[in-house]
Amino acid sequence: MMPTLFGSQLLQRAKAQALGLTPPQALVLSYIGLSFIGTLLLKLPDASHQPTSWLQALFTAVSASTVTGLVVVDTGTHFTLFGHWILLVLMQCGGLGLMTFGIIVIHLTRGQLALRHRAALRETFNHTGQGDIWRVMLWAVGFTAIMELLGTAFLALQWVPEMGWSKGLFYSLFHTLAAFNNAGFGLAPDSLMTYAGSPLVNIVISLLFISGGIGFVVIADMIDKKRFRHFSLHTKLMLVGTLVINLVAMTVILILEHGNPATLATLPDWSAKLWASWFQAVTPRSAGFNTLDIGELFPSTAFFIIGLMFIGGGSGSTAGGIKLSTFIVALLATWAFLQGRERPVVFGRTIQLDIIRKSLAIIVISLLCVSTGIFLLAVTEKEDFLDLAFEAVSAAATVGLSRGITADLSAAGQGILVVLMLIGRVGPLTIAFTLAKAHGESIQYPAGQVNIG
Repeated sequence: MMPTLFGSQLLQRAKAQALGLTPPQALVLSYIGLSFIGTLLLKLPDASHQPTSWLQALFTAVSASTVTGLVVVDTGTHFTLFGHWILLVLMQCGGLGLMTFGIIVIHLTRGQLALRHRAALRETFNHTGQGDIWRVMLWAVGFTAIMELLGTAFLALQWVPEMGWSKGLFYSLFHTLAAFNNAGFGLAPDSLMTYAGSPLVNIVISLLFISGGIGFVVIADMIDKKRFRHFSLHTKLMLVGTLVINLVAMTVILILEHGNPATLATLPDWSAKLWASWFQAVTPRSAGFNTLDIGELFPSTAFFIIGLMFIGGGSGSTAGGIKLSTFIVALLATWAFLQGRERPVVFGRTIQLDIIRKSLAIIVISLLCVSTGIFLLAVTEKEDFLDLAFEAVSAAATVGLSRGITADLSAAGQGILVVLMLIGRVGPLTIAFTLAKAHGESIQYPAGQVNIG
């Protein structure tokens, strides 16, 4: 009788604690839980052609759940078809957000969303507007389904003639889901290097991860309002910012790598060079695929790509990084300061101070996380420092590009990347909110002078 009563009390306490979770805490735990389930599934004998260690299973599961794409085994040859399907499910859940699927189930079973469920959805999509978050989620799920169907169909035009119907369709589906969810997992050892000059593969894959990484709120706003002048400020910043940063990155990579005998110089014509430059310019924004050998890039190019990875994609999307909108707000705030203006103004709108403070907090916390990861890798590993920095930023920004050292890292080094991937997916600011305790400002202190700069 006593054990039963004690067990009942424990269950009630656990239930109360679970219901008392804040949305950021629930989001963090959902990705940890998804990674744990993925680890157990990938450890099954039917999931791989050869034995998979616990660390390999954990690393791969976390990489898929956080839609990163870093690997310690060759995805195409190590895992079976069953293992590939496990990765597909992990990438899809991790991309859209496990919380989204949970809320769908709640809505279908209860018929309405409680306030805490709406808060969880807002946390998942990073939606701060006053619009209906349920409507945004429907846009996200519907748009995802349409893009993944179209992507699979178009890529099948390339791979079905090459591989046959069965393998070609699955190859197309796998890369479509990996691209749209910005996961970066590929079934070939060289990712997409074989198709560096293929217009079809370059266009379809890049459109998939750009549309998946620009943000679901942006997509919904574009479909709803249709004209640029009617778009929200966030949508305008994302569209203009994405266009500018992609074109600048393409130009820089083309200039830096055009004479590299191991990358662009090996391609047969300028058409292939332009396609490869375009693809390698947009993929660091969290996609993780590559058509050039990342390990053979010049140090200057690798350092430039580190910056692109750190910036990342759109807020509330399948992409990682500090987010492009965060970077733009920081730039605008800096420019306003240099002009002696109190607040930045863009497209006839003022950016509020709380948005600027949040952007600065995200950047600082992200820099601290990345710097700590690089330092710890430098302590545990003997690899080149640039390669370690590249790997750490790729993990923290959930990009998945690698200089080819991931599998060679020690168990401690791979463990560091696992933590960075989880932090990068749920967001440094979410981690801070989860660990922080609210403190009211009941006491006002006099202002003090601090000399800076």
